[in-house]
Amino acid sequence: MHELFSLKTCFYYRKQLTVKVTTGVYVGAGTDAYVYLSIENEDGRRSEEFSLDKWWRDDFERKRTDTFRVSVDDSFESINTIQIRKDSRKSNDTWYLEKIVIEDEGKEIIFPVHRWIENDTKYMLKKYDCFLPQSDPHKEQRLKELQKKREIYQYEVYIEGGPVQIKTIPDNEKFTYEDKFEITAQSIKSKMGTVVIDATTGKWDSLEDYKNIFKHPLNILDTPHSLEKWMEDYWFGLQRVQGVNPNLLKLCDKIPENFGIESSMVEAFLNGSSLEESMEKKRIFIIDLKILEDIYTAENHVVCKPIALFYLDDNDNILPIAIQLFQEKGPDNPVFTPADPPYTWLLVKMYFNHAEVMYHESCTHLGFTHFLAEGIAICTHRNLSPSHPIFKLLAPHFFNVIAINKLAIETIISPGGWIDRTMSVKREGVIQLVEKSLKDWKMDTNGNIPKEFSNRGVLESNILPNYPFRDDTVALYNAIRIYVNDVIIHYYEDPEDITEDWELQQWREELVKDKSNGGVGLQGIPGNYNGFSKIDEIVELLTSIISICSISHAGANFLQYDEYGFVPNYPMSLYGDPPRDKTPLTEEDIIEHLPDRSVTLDIMTITSVLSFRGTNSLGNFDIQYLYDPADVEAIQKFKKNLAEIGNKIEERNVNLKHPYTVLHPKNVPNSISI
Repeated sequence: MHELFSLKTCFYYRKQLTVKVTTGVYVGAGTDAYVYLSIENEDGRRSEEFSLDKWWRDDFERKRTDTFRVSVDDSFESINTIQIRKDSRKSNDTWYLEKIVIEDEGKEIIFPVHRWIENDTKYMLKKYDCFLPQSDPHKEQRLKELQKKREIYQYEVYIEGGPVQIKTIPDNEKFTYEDKFEITAQSIKSKMGTVVIDATTGKWDSLEDYKNIFKHPLNILDTPHSLEKWMEDYWFGLQRVQGVNPNLLKLCDKIPENFGIESSMVEAFLNGSSLEESMEKKRIFIIDLKILEDIYTAENHVVCKPIALFYLDDNDNILPIAIQLFQEKGPDNPVFTPADPPYTWLLVKMYFNHAEVMYHESCTHLGFTHFLAEGIAICTHRNLSPSHPIFKLLAPHFFNVIAINKLAIETIISPGGWIDRTMSVKREGVIQLVEKSLKDWKMDTNGNIPKEFSNRGVLESNILPNYPFRDDTVALYNAIRIYVNDVIIHYYEDPEDITEDWELQQWREELVKDKSNGGVGLQGIPGNYNGFSKIDEIVELLTSIISICSISHAGANFLQYDEYGFVPNYPMSLYGDPPRDKTPLTEEDIIEHLPDRSVTLDIMTITSVLSFRGTNSLGNFDIQYLYDPADVEAIQKFKKNLAEIGNKIEERNVNLKHPYTVLHPKNVPNSISI
């Protein structure tokens, strides 16, 4: 009787805990191994080791949360540490553990993991798992993990002279089944939408033929918003401030010597002012694509190197007033204006847009977002522990970037791939442009959004009132900066916290180290040869990185179908020679320069796929990494600020003839996922 009473008493004084184990989303994330857990409280008391298993259920499957009940002594309070391990029943069995949540009398204690759990290895994790390396109670475990990640995440330069990329893609960087399915489904939809194009019949008969694609009863693709407006000058100007590449327009206070323009050529378009007076009034803007000089171009294609002037009229519209298609002025390189024959002027604008496509796809899109982000992501994995607050802050913004870049290298940028089939500069020219543009790219100027606008003279709204791309970009950048600052000041309370954070300092060192010496080779990283020393330096860099992965990519990516899907509007390929004089042209002349049906099909298909949004919007993270209450509060504040920005955009768009929604926070993904 005494023994039975003791057992009952023992059971009575034990309390039940609920343990929720979430397996990650990655391919191969699940495990069939036996998993064991022990729990520790703030006093250092540790429970026995529990076997987490339900014999009637296949536990720890990918993307699933399994729930278990365990019992500990009733006096076991203030749980703050767990130890997790799995056995080696299957030698090649992997397991990506996302998090463990323990419920104790209605209170949740969260242990983020975000690690591949190796066989017969004990992992000690504290509540929230977010520490600077000098404060981590498990420094040896942390060091071993980083050494392992350095072996997995290694650099490779695939594009000669280009940025660093991943040598071998790690398991947790591969596309999930769902990602692959969504991209494939979108590709199939795009091809189905263009079955109405007969790729065997060669050239088009008229511009109306292009439009008829979207009117065909079998077509399921949306009609690009450029379809009915593309020939108008106001539309051409609007593309400079809210199109697919609205980041080139500069305030013009001096005409370049190689631009053969005279005031008399454009005074008819300046509302009674001279060119000089209009410049003094800050109404003249310029785009100069000199960077396109000496870039490879395919046979029977000409990529211009244009200079264009734009005028801000009394209605705050940006209008084109002069275009010179090549850099050196001369008799066979005249300055074209809206006074020239209509189809001649139209073809000149098409050749300008054609040149800008080469810059946009190579530099704005691939170079300044995809490739930059990948190098930084690799460096982050190599130098910052999964327990580091900066790793947790950045991780949601690197989601899928390595996978999508690998796919791009294998398909889009590969020899004979989409770029070779559709773009006049082909793969070789794109690679040259990527290398050329990144050579002078600097994080503290090009990567700092307000400074970038300021350097172009267009930051102030009184200079360029109708510039929604700028307004939305700056607003989002500032919201990100507030969010980053709120998180960072929670962990770096004193200057010594920065200088003693060896992971942070090694991360910066590898970011700036030359590619030939095993680094990323970035310029303009805040700090100096001694590393970071101030909070503002860290906040500035992290804000720029997150902005590249979210704002900059969204602005460069999601209008591709609307702008490029109707090929005459923003042609990726043009054939023959651009206008060399002001001879009147016809619609038939325009058609002769445009790509055939087969190339048109390719352009429509890929730009439709690239314009597809596959991940959550900014602030609504696909995977949550930060759980400390102070961090959660910062995230909620971030979401509130984003909602306010969204409301202001909606209010503004009510009064815009052409609403700009690309950078509404709900339309901006956290990462470069496509």
